[in-house]
Amino acid sequence: MDIRKVKKLIELLEESNISEIEIQEGEESVRISRHPNGVGYPSAPVPQSYAPAPAPVTPPSAQPTPATPEPSAPAEPQGHAVASPMVGTFYRAPAPGAKPFVEIGQNVKKGDPICIVEAMKMMNQIEADTDGVIEAVLVEDGEPVEFDQPMLIIA
Repeated sequence: MDIRKVKKLIELLEESNISEIEIQEGEESVRISRHPNGVGYPSAPVPQSYAPAPAPVTPPSAQPTPATPEPSAPAEPQGHAVASPMVGTFYRAPAPGAKPFVEIGQNVKKGDPICIVEAMKMMNQIEADTDGVIEAVLVEDGEPVEFDQPMLIIA
């Protein structure tokens, strides 16, 4: 692979919001990442926190009645998360208008196609890496995905 192409890729990576790029030409390939060893994400700045002001003291006769507890948010789906192996665009179906590879509640076996991640105009079919039932689809069709981002849950 020509070193000028590699330099151009590095420039594109620096100018964009992309964290990693991998190119393959024939038997040659190159992966350029903003992260050491191609894993992890830059640490986000830690937000400053301030101590809350003390609550005003109210006399016992003026205290409000206790409120009923709020219903808790629905529990997150449990199971094995299938993560994106690359940065790209998530697709549930093999073609626009086609039937999705999987639906929630569908049984899958290891090796069954479950989605596509498009990267650099290449359609990469993603297969189930375990047997189970599709518990949740965490990404909308056509949305961008990051490297190692959970896309589906298999229970």
